[in-house]
Amino acid sequence: MRIAIASGKGGTGKTTVAVSLALARGNVQVLDCDVEDPDAALLLHPQVSCVEPVTVLVPELVPERCTSCSECAAACAFGAIVFAAGRFFLNEELCKDCGACYLVCGEQALAPRAREIGTLTRGEARAGVTLISGNLHPGEAMASPLIERVKARAAADRPVIIDAPPGTACSMVHAIEGANLCVLVTEPTPYGRHDLEQALDVAALLKIRTAVVINRSDLGDSGVRGLCAARGVPVLMEIPFDQGLAEAYAAGRPALEAGPRFRPLFEELWDRVVQAAGSAERFPTRSRFKEHAE
Repeated sequence: MRIAIASGKGGTGKTTVAVSLALARGNVQVLDCDVEDPDAALLLHPQVSCVEPVTVLVPELVPERCTSCSECAAACAFGAIVFAAGRFFLNEELCKDCGACYLVCGEQALAPRAREIGTLTRGEARAGVTLISGNLHPGEAMASPLIERVKARAAADRPVIIDAPPGTACSMVHAIEGANLCVLVTEPTPYGRHDLEQALDVAALLKIRTAVVINRSDLGDSGVRGLCAARGVPVLMEIPFDQGLAEAYAAGRPALEAGPRFRPLFEELWDRVVQAAGSAERFPTRSRFKEHAE
């Protein structure tokens, strides 16, 4: 079972929810696919066991074979290859490793070369939580290859919680693709409603089930709830603003440590998540959500 935690915009509490669900359930894998700003480790404090480079392939010129025909530049749909004054130039950051340049080069004057774009880190945290995170090097434009590498490292024998990048760009699409459920964390503001609507549209195009968690639910308006009702999207939990929760986050502590009421709330949220995902799994605790929410 793969559960993606996403948001239409940043700052909604997406990582807080992802980490809290992982610690409440225990014995899960957390994939931090927000590779441009991975911060799940700031709350989980894992014991790092492995750090490895992640590379992509880019074409490198074999000068003695090149006839300066510039067919490779004409075939590159991304403008990564340019011929100027008969010389070959490559913008590595624009290259998408599509392979077109190799196919059209009759002289076989191009050879693949590995280029590092980031790192992949694996570590073990409390409650049997395994954290696998990607960290994109500053200035790199392609997050998707690193996200795919992070997702590929998840084992098949334990549930997976994916902390997706905020927004609805390609990196978010790659992160949530293949999930059994996408939980969208939002806030009850006009901006929150607008960005939630976009995220719901993306998930619908990917044919992924969706559910919503409303953070800071006592601040703002009712637009988000109206959108969820109109779309038939279940609201699994509403989290009122809590200063203790904000202080815990600022100190690098997960929500479960912000007060005694938060663990049962997130245990019940996990139960609701697996039900929304259509899974047969059930968390042992039941029927406490309403009591603690009140």
